[in-house]
Amino acid sequence: MPQLFHPAMNAVAKASVFGLLFALAGLLWILGIVYRSSYVSGADIVREQPVQFSHAHHVGALGIDCRYCHAGVESSAFAGLPSTQTCMNCHAEVWARSPMLAAVRDSWRENRPIAWTRVHDLADFAYFNHAIHVAKGVGCAECHGRVDDMPLMRQTRSLYMEWCLDCHRDPEPSLRPREAVFKMDWTRPAGEPELGARLARDYGVASKTDCASCHR
Repeated sequence: MPQLFHPAMNAVAKASVFGLLFALAGLLWILGIVYRSSYVSGADIVREQPVQFSHAHHVGALGIDCRYCHAGVESSAFAGLPSTQTCMNCHAEVWARSPMLAAVRDSWRENRPIAWTRVHDLADFAYFNHAIHVAKGVGCAECHGRVDDMPLMRQTRSLYMEWCLDCHRDPEPSLRPREAVFKMDWTRPAGEPELGARLARDYGVASKTDCASCHR
């Protein structure tokens, strides 16, 4: 029986197999890059809001404490959003006629909440409790970034499970004294290399990576 394929086709067949493997590896590499991109995670994307609220102005320039607007952050799973009354405490007098604040005045007049667009939106199957993290000495900036430098709020972390687990496996680098939790410009003292370990002992912080901690 005559030979159907030229001997050179052996090399072509081998090249095709290896080429397919490299192509699959390249595809997986590209998918990994896309998965970690801002397009998928939402990090560093500024979202349109009904009121262009500037944290840089209110927190950075005016020094308003996080808890003034996010009143539930120390006692609840949810930090909470400010009611229109909270906004109007100042803006009934300050910039009371500004077109930028028309949505605030409309909300107040019509007795309806402002429809803010959620920036940090965890999946429904992930449980996160703000009060627990605050009590354990995790600063706002650890998860939300330096909001005092943000003219418009944006998500700075991926919020992926791997990001949460990195901190849960080794929480000490993320800890600070409780009195510094809401200080955006706090930096770890250079002369206290064991500060994280000491705070972990004092606050009863343990490495928690069991599924039930976040998936309840």
